[in-house]
Amino acid sequence: MSTARAEASGPDRGDDALDSYSETVIRVASTVTPHVAAIEMTGIRRGGRFRVGAGSAVLFTEDGYLLTNAHVVAGTQKGRAVFADGSATDLEMVGADPLSDLAVVRGRAPRVAPAEFGDAESLRVGQLVIAVGNPLGLAGSVTAGVVSGLGRAIPVWAGRNRRVIEDVIQTDAALNAGSSGGALADARSRIVGINTAVAGAGLGLAVPINKTTRRIISALLADGRVRRAYLGVVSTPIRLGPNAVVRTGQREGLRVVEVLPGSPAEKAGVRVGDVLLRASTRPVSNAESLQKLLFADAIGAPMTLVVLRDGHELEITAVPAEMAETA
Repeated sequence: MSTARAEASGPDRGDDALDSYSETVIRVASTVTPHVAAIEMTGIRRGGRFRVGAGSAVLFTEDGYLLTNAHVVAGTQKGRAVFADGSATDLEMVGADPLSDLAVVRGRAPRVAPAEFGDAESLRVGQLVIAVGNPLGLAGSVTAGVVSGLGRAIPVWAGRNRRVIEDVIQTDAALNAGSSGGALADARSRIVGINTAVAGAGLGLAVPINKTTRRIISALLADGRVRRAYLGVVSTPIRLGPNAVVRTGQREGLRVVEVLPGSPAEKAGVRVGDVLLRASTRPVSNAESLQKLLFADAIGAPMTLVVLRDGHELEITAVPAEMAETA
């Protein structure tokens, strides 16, 4: 009898789990969709305006500022946004940052409330995420999946310069043409990423919303661009060996794999193979932990770097320079 009851309850538990999953996706979709607009950016040529780029954007202030991808708005100053409820507004470019693939545009004060930002630092691999965008003009298109990787890096071209966007979120939530600039939300309907690329079948990438990107957004709102300090090192995260952990008190660091010629790092004596442990007394263990120290206030200010070299800790003083604008 008990076996029969257990067998009967099995499918019910499965149905309950499926219903719970569906209810979560439905709730997030209904909450986030009103905040996401389809945008079309235009240029001017003889005969009038023409479409330059199209994608999605996320409303994040009550007075009409929207966040999207820099590659969606590249080379434009004007555009138009249409929300899921059919309301529309003309757009003006506020600022773009190709190195993070983020841009801010502004329209009229909308009829809908702004989205709530979350913090991608709290994400875990396997966590449910929901992507909302406007692929091919299909407003409010929703896909669901999980975080399949964190801390990814993707190459981008800014003018003639090849750069890398660091700490990207990898998800298997399907992204399509036109989803760029749309929202990646967690199960509490908070925006934790801005969808940026389709890397292959079943693989999407999103720029995280975290302390660093919030600072980038603030700079775009204030100045229309992001001033960055520049050290000139290319690094990769590593786990330290047991002896190094005991010696340094840290479990992770950044191994220097390239020092750019003529850079502040080279002038200071940083070498390939060094393991960067701390910068300005703060531990660094991933790209974001270093990048958050390299904004405008670090330009020209001496920065103490602690590196592990041949089993010994060394202090090196570097003076970050201003990163040249890409063109």
